[in-house]
Amino acid sequence: MQEHSTNASHREKLIEHIFVGELLKHAWQKQEYGLEVAKPEVDNAGYDLILEANGTLRHVQLKSSFTGATTASQKIHLALATKPSGCVIWTYFNPESLILGPFLYFGAEPGHPLPDISQHKIATHTKGDSQGTKAERPNIRVINKGEFTPLETIDQLYHALFGPDRLC
Repeated sequence: MQEHSTNASHREKLIEHIFVGELLKHAWQKQEYGLEVAKPEVDNAGYDLILEANGTLRHVQLKSSFTGATTASQKIHLALATKPSGCVIWTYFNPESLILGPFLYFGAEPGHPLPDISQHKIATHTKGDSQGTKAERPNIRVINKGEFTPLETIDQLYHALFGPDRLC
């Protein structure tokens, strides 16, 4: 599985494309043809994708881990909380087949902002300076895995993103 760490940027983009494809496929199968997907030109506001369906606009930060990974938390940008219906989707994937699922969801119901994360632990840089000190990242907060809602299927995730009154 060394290819996952040595090619992390490639894998991240691949998982993102598979994820978007799965969402679009799900919407198509449910005869919901209005799902729109956009990407920000600059990545400085804490989100990777903009999704809109059924009148709900979602700014989504994507995180991913392979099945069996022991990652206990994720780092989330405070700016995500300023976006309408901002949320974080943590996708697990099979490292061999790249099949997605289950999913972890951190956010509110459609139309509501991200829960307040301002009081969460401030993240630090992964690498230290010459003395080994890891500087704080004042705009980034650490969200523990237990604060995410587990969702087994893309159907459940679509429901969390765009609401119960849709055909899902």
